[in-house]
Amino acid sequence: MMHAFDPGKARRLLTEAGFPNGFDAGDYYCDASYANLGEAVVNYLKAAGIRTQLRPLERAALIAQNRDKKLKNIIQTASGAAGNAATRIDAFVAAGGTFTYGSYPDLEGLVQEQAGEVDPKKREAILHRIQQMIHDRAMFAPIWELAFLNGHGPRVAESGLTLIPGHPYSSPYEDLRLKTK
Repeated sequence: MMHAFDPGKARRLLTEAGFPNGFDAGDYYCDASYANLGEAVVNYLKAAGIRTQLRPLERAALIAQNRDKKLKNIIQTASGAAGNAATRIDAFVAAGGTFTYGSYPDLEGLVQEQAGEVDPKKREAILHRIQQMIHDRAMFAPIWELAFLNGHGPRVAESGLTLIPGHPYSSPYEDLRLKTK
């Protein structure tokens, strides 16, 4: 569901939360190749009363510093790695995850439970529960959805477009199959 940008409502909510003059959120780190997106987000936050300073970093530096837990405050990140909910949770939510800065004991217990569950239906239910808890706790703030042009042609057996709802890519290239001539 798309939410409208409403800085007036955001300022009212900040006032209700005890921040009538907004607050300083510190540095906002992003991949330098997406600095234009980061700049727009910083401006949107500022309009709502949240002040932050854009700190674009070269991609390898951003990934390394994020992995090494050296970045603080706001980190604009994304993952295009192949996988499923469990692999994203391992990297971004689970204790010890590559990009996890902290974890909740109850979430960590469920992460471990789903990792050891062999029944696919039970594992799926646990993963749904974890994702709902992540959503309810607002652990991440989705700020944009990538939009790419994807092509397909008569030789592609199955392009992969829309196979994963909301996934902007056609498919992992190793899964792409061409029709035989």
